[in-house]
Amino acid sequence: MDLSQLALFGLVVFGAIGLVSGVALAFAAVRFKVESDPRIDAVKHCLAGANCGACAYPGCEAYAEAVVLNPEVPPDLCRPGGPNAAAKVARLTGKTLGAMEPVICVRRCKKDEGGVALKYEYTGVSGCAAASLALGGPEACAYACLGLGDCVRACPFGAMRIENGMVRVDQDKCTGCGVCVKICPKKVLGLIPADARVMVHCSSRDKGKDVTSVCGVGCIACAKCVKECPAKCITMDDNRITIDHKACLAYGPDCNQACAEACPRDILRELPHGVAALRGKAGVGVPPHAQAAQAQAAGAGPGEEA
Repeated sequence: MDLSQLALFGLVVFGAIGLVSGVALAFAAVRFKVESDPRIDAVKHCLAGANCGACAYPGCEAYAEAVVLNPEVPPDLCRPGGPNAAAKVARLTGKTLGAMEPVICVRRCKKDEGGVALKYEYTGVSGCAAASLALGGPEACAYACLGLGDCVRACPFGAMRIENGMVRVDQDKCTGCGVCVKICPKKVLGLIPADARVMVHCSSRDKGKDVTSVCGVGCIACAKCVKECPAKCITMDDNRITIDHKACLAYGPDCNQACAEACPRDILRELPHGVAALRGKAGVGVPPHAQAAQAQAAGAGPGEEA
């Protein structure tokens, strides 16, 4: 057998093997095909498609499969999709849809107002996670926004930007997915109801003297807001204020935002969007420090965090 015959024989053999293998694979694909529920694709197309993980599942397809096949998975976990997506998912899956509370991302830091200085000049890898490993970061306040943009890069909706060393949130673009909240090493970002009336703009856990030594407006954990809140929806844990916004909203505006009035540092403030919605007109019946916050928010641009 010469070389050409050997080559031809090899081609025939390998061609036959390929043909048999192809037929076998095609048969196996048909014989062992796993039927998928067509509702999974339908639900997937109703979602935002950002694969942000806000639903606690690894991507939109995983959530679509879970919500269709598991009766315990609620239809309103897609925050970016909002109420419209939740209603469509509920209709496709035949599940009952509860009231979906819109949330927004906010920054609990006012280091610009407080004049927080730098401990050192950071020249390492550009990122908050990396900078926080170097003595807690370059900011004199260990809880301040580092402003190096990990949240900006993580946001799937382009709702964040760095300005003057701090992250700014564009509320018109924010969907409340919470990706930025999870990635922030300083935990200065958080989610609150879109119609929340008050908020603490500080995330420090230090005691009063330690706070005043580095920041001119930071929360000193005096607990006056806790004592003055008639709804008892404000608590303090490890020198950090937490507000139960659901309880606050349920109580209503009759308290006249007593917590904000009681704050000696003016760091617990009324939120302009919540106050304006409840009182019908921005500035009407709003204390001076809240009016200043409204003016600052207006200067920041439409839909942006002050």
